[in-house]
Amino acid sequence: MTQLDNNSRVLITGGAGFIGSSLCQALLARGCRVTALDDLSTGRLANLAEMADDRRFVFVQDSVANEIVLDHQVRESDLVFHLAAAVGVELIVRDPVHTLETNILGTRAVLRAAQRYGRMVLLASTSEVYGKSERVPFREDGDRVLGPTLGARWSYASSKAIGEYLGLAYHRQWQVPVVIARLFNIIGPRQRGRYGMVVPRLVGQALRGDRLTVYGDGRQTRCFLDVDDAVRALIALVETPGAIGQVVNVGSTDELSILDLAHRLLELVNGREASPDDMIRFVSYEEVFGTGFEDLRRRLPDISKLQGLTGWRRQIPLDQTLGQVIAAARERSRGD
Repeated sequence: MTQLDNNSRVLITGGAGFIGSSLCQALLARGCRVTALDDLSTGRLANLAEMADDRRFVFVQDSVANEIVLDHQVRESDLVFHLAAAVGVELIVRDPVHTLETNILGTRAVLRAAQRYGRMVLLASTSEVYGKSERVPFREDGDRVLGPTLGARWSYASSKAIGEYLGLAYHRQWQVPVVIARLFNIIGPRQRGRYGMVVPRLVGQALRGDRLTVYGDGRQTRCFLDVDDAVRALIALVETPGAIGQVVNVGSTDELSILDLAHRLLELVNGREASPDDMIRFVSYEEVFGTGFEDLRRRLPDISKLQGLTGWRRQIPLDQTLGQVIAAARERSRGD
């Protein structure tokens, strides 16, 4: 069991990302010494600005693919949170080679170093591994249903699933203490819409006064969780002995359609009691992602395992998070 305190040395790969940077802050608040490793391909230095002067914090600009640098950082740490990954549907479709190599080879490199030095690893996985299964809510032991190899989206799901297989194999064969967290639609003020993330993309459109672009018919549902609640779950998992060797869903169970999300954002931005439908534009998936793209109608996690292991409960309501995302986007627009 790992108890995170002022004696803990923690390495976070992907530490300049929006989840990674929030995790950095939470661990520093506990007194941990934290190193963020990030190549800044999708992470941002601005995410780390608030902690840059903290003597317990170190930023290393490099990739997990650099095994010499990675080896040193893992050796100097007690625990690794492996968050580095290719992110966002648009990036996945546009650059599938980068997606596969980053997600699979990067995870292997982290696990090899962890085995070498006997370090614990939390692997951040994704709800995408469930594919297009219709057995909701998704349980960690449920079957995965994926489309053909011709579909780029399924390559991302497969690459993250291979990362899970690797983590579990290192645990079973070499007793590396590994925990796998499947994250469901984490949102927060540092998240950007650059790679297709729906909340910051719609917020940006609403603030500019543009029509909000909703893919498909908008009836597909998602469950959004505040990044700070997600970070609490990740920390709780590494501090829970029973989580080692387990795959655990991390998410909210409150479903919201993308169309309803668009309406809610218009109300929050414009202060209207009712959002006009003429402010919403429907676009086909084919127009955005090309022929053959498949989306999931529902993405609902079963979080009973997380709650049973750690006692975790969601604390932050969705409207509070959306308000913070809107406020951060407004602040950035004033600075541009």
